[in-house]
Amino acid sequence: MTTIRTEPRAEPAPRLIIDLATIQNNYSRLRDLAPAADAGAVVKANGYGLGAAEIVPALADAGCRTFYVAHTSEAREARDALAGRAADIYVFNGFWPSELPALRKAGIFPVINELAQLEQLRELAPDLPCAIHFDTGMNRLGLGAEETEALIADPARLDAIDVRQIMSHLACGDMPDHPLNARQRERFTRIRAAFPGIPASLSNSAGILLGPDYHFDVLRPGLALFGGVPAPGHPSPFEPAVTIDAPILQIRTLRPGDTIGYGATYTAGEARRVATVAAGYADGLLRAFGNGGYGRIGETRVPILGRVSMDLIGVDVTEAGPVAPGDPVCFLGGDIEDMADSAATISYEFLVRLGLRFHRIYKPAAKRR
Repeated sequence: MTTIRTEPRAEPAPRLIIDLATIQNNYSRLRDLAPAADAGAVVKANGYGLGAAEIVPALADAGCRTFYVAHTSEAREARDALAGRAADIYVFNGFWPSELPALRKAGIFPVINELAQLEQLRELAPDLPCAIHFDTGMNRLGLGAEETEALIADPARLDAIDVRQIMSHLACGDMPDHPLNARQRERFTRIRAAFPGIPASLSNSAGILLGPDYHFDVLRPGLALFGGVPAPGHPSPFEPAVTIDAPILQIRTLRPGDTIGYGATYTAGEARRVATVAAGYADGLLRAFGNGGYGRIGETRVPILGRVSMDLIGVDVTEAGPVAPGDPVCFLGGDIEDMADSAATISYEFLVRLGLRFHRIYKPAAKRR
């Protein structure tokens, strides 16, 4: 990982550096992987914690015309970010009559998750475009098996309703060899055949890498756009788009027997140079990273020593060469999966927890298409 110096540091605070052009390039790679399908983008949770107001326009500039979010409030934010550009925005969490005015005002499409919602839509707003989610094995949202069979047996229930998409979601896409993937694909293929002419969407980032049989008509990538590894342990064609650059505040030498941090969980067995860095779990660098996480100075790994605290992290700079207060220690980038593993979590959770305290720097996107 290359140390990033984008501007003089005005204060000793951590920076979150988001490369919009790389996000656009990852989107292009996804389209290349599935040239017969359209590629949407999942931008829920404030664009995976990176800033939907910046991420959504960059993806629109790259050609994206379909966006997915969890909540209606997120959909309104995405619509505002598009600044008048045409795009379809789907809300995963269902149709709720109380939200109908907001849906109409912003041109937002609900995703129907049960037949009762379908009937409410028919009664209150049959002209409002929607998608229908069929559960094929996740057992979370979507029409269950009985409701799916009821709708297949009576497709007239969709008469006069503007269904723009049918979808399902893979439970084990990040485990390419899991047998549930094939079972879900087969179930969804049967559902698609029952509703010809309606675009079908199954694959998230991991599903896209399972190959053409999983692509159907519309892709729903999320993590891959930001450089995460959709299937840990398997090759990924996507480039890291997010880096944390946190300054060193102080450097000291630990003597043999010295401890560091809360709980004295690390004891030096020999003399070590330790840098205290201005970042912590208030910034989203989880407390659990102290169990084997690391940052980098240039290309050199600097292991985290002791516990991550609210505002500070200790890293071992013994092997890092000359360093001084103010020099940056970088986290994330290509190390995001290793860091997530060190905290016994996943990169999805890591991204959405990135704190608001960062000074955010957006490296520019390419020109609008």
